[in-house]
Amino acid sequence: MAQKKAPIKTDAPSPETAPAQEAPASAQKAIPVAEYYEGGQDAMYAFIIQELKYPILAKRNRIQGQCIVSFTLNTDGTLSGIKLVKNIGGGCGEEALRVARLLKFKKPDYAILTSLPITFKL
Repeated sequence: MAQKKAPIKTDAPSPETAPAQEAPASAQKAIPVAEYYEGGQDAMYAFIIQELKYPILAKRNRIQGQCIVSFTLNTDGTLSGIKLVKNIGGGCGEEALRVARLLKFKKPDYAILTSLPITFKL
């Protein structure tokens, strides 16, 4: 005999009725080094979005994802040791490195080793 299951009621809206909301890159996670960027994390990601040029190869192959760039913020506000920790391919890693090199930070009291996620989304 087959049993009928009663629908389970939850307070959360169903996936069909829930509006599709996507968190901006700046709302995903607090980046500690962003406090040394003029205007904070939101301004830093606004600059990244403005400067980011989606690579043609990645666009053609519909490559999306997150590249992670690691660097050291020195006590004079310069960046050193910039390297790619995670690459999604299609030229996205090189573009993430290029944009990370453009960032200008205030002078911290001590050197900070950090990583910065840069999201590529079509």
